[in-house]
Amino acid sequence: MPPKVNTDDLIDAQGVAEILGLAQRTSVSVYQRRYPDMPRPVVDLGPGRPLLWLKPEIVAWGHSTGRLD
Repeated sequence: MPPKVNTDDLIDAQGVAEILGLAQRTSVSVYQRRYPDMPRPVVDLGPGRPLLWLKPEIVAWGHSTGRLD
């Protein structure tokens, strides 16, 4: 059985950008290439579809890397 996810914890690239203080959502893909330890999307339904991350993972990563206070 797959793990259960609270849907309220799912965010798209715009949400990731807002949390990390990035100017644009497209910067998230740059961060993904630049920082291999950055959390990866937990939902990827293929090309042309939105990617979704777990907000708690992004927040924890932001704190651990000093990007968030």
